[in-house]
Amino acid sequence: MKKLVFATGNMDKLREIKQILADLDVEVLSMKEAGVNVDIVEDGKTFEENALIKARAVSKASGHLALADDSGLEVDALDKEPGIYSARYMGEDTSYDIKNNNIIERLAGVPDEKRTARFVCAMAAVFPDGTEKTFVRTMEGRIGYEIAGANGFGYDPIFYLPEYGKTSAEISPEEKNEISHRGKALRALAEYLADKEF
Repeated sequence: MKKLVFATGNMDKLREIKQILADLDVEVLSMKEAGVNVDIVEDGKTFEENALIKARAVSKASGHLALADDSGLEVDALDKEPGIYSARYMGEDTSYDIKNNNIIERLAGVPDEKRTARFVCAMAAVFPDGTEKTFVRTMEGRIGYEIAGANGFGYDPIFYLPEYGKTSAEISPEEKNEISHRGKALRALAEYLADKEF
């Protein structure tokens, strides 16, 4: 069976990825499972650059095809903050409850139509021969007025999806995978990988 290494230590993210790539006849390994222990400095200026930095480092260390994503939340009324700093927003170890409440507070008094936001996901694949491919996809929505839902992680509980009338933490994982930025980017990547040797 073909193997690939996903550059993440986030088990929630890894579970989501394995669900989406389930149709590909491939074993998805975490960095830990692949024995990869490298310090990666994400100093890119875009989601795409950061995803490639991670995938290159993991492919080099593992000798396998490496996938990495860089994703985050862009809030239009906050000049697209937190953007590429989504994970490190307000400090490395700040809980998402604190981050989410902060964003809601900063948008106090901002009307619905100006609360637009999107999740962005850049997915990078780096093959052992150095071939690189990236896909960038988004999920559009709004910032809600309160934290709601327990299915998602990160900023999902404040990311309101008008077409569902719920946050992305209130819909099922299956529904989320269908419409999420990561789901879309991964499916595009899975399609690309379907006939590739690695």
